[in-house]
Amino acid sequence: MALGEIETITEVVGFRGERLTLDKLPDRGTTRWVANRKAEVVAAVIGGLLTAREACNRYELSLEELVSWQRAIDRDGLPGLRATKAQQNRQKHERANRREIA
Repeated sequence: MALGEIETITEVVGFRGERLTLDKLPDRGTTRWVANRKAEVVAAVIGGLLTAREACNRYELSLEELVSWQRAIDRDGLPGLRATKAQQNRQKHERANRREIA
């Protein structure tokens, strides 16, 4: 690569070791977000296949939602992306916040 050229990333490795390309990411119209699909999008952003802005535009996500997926993976790995895990974490934080207020 010559000086000044920007390398385009065309493939990243997902959290389960799978190779991800733009063609292998969830469809643009995805509305049902299971843990594996969320993980693929997060891996694409972390690996540089998509920017956070591109991911949000492509999947009609808020930046807060995408960041929450990243935090869930950081905190609990892939199981953290499951809806039940998110509900458990939300309840745990609500209880902690109630204790701080009381």
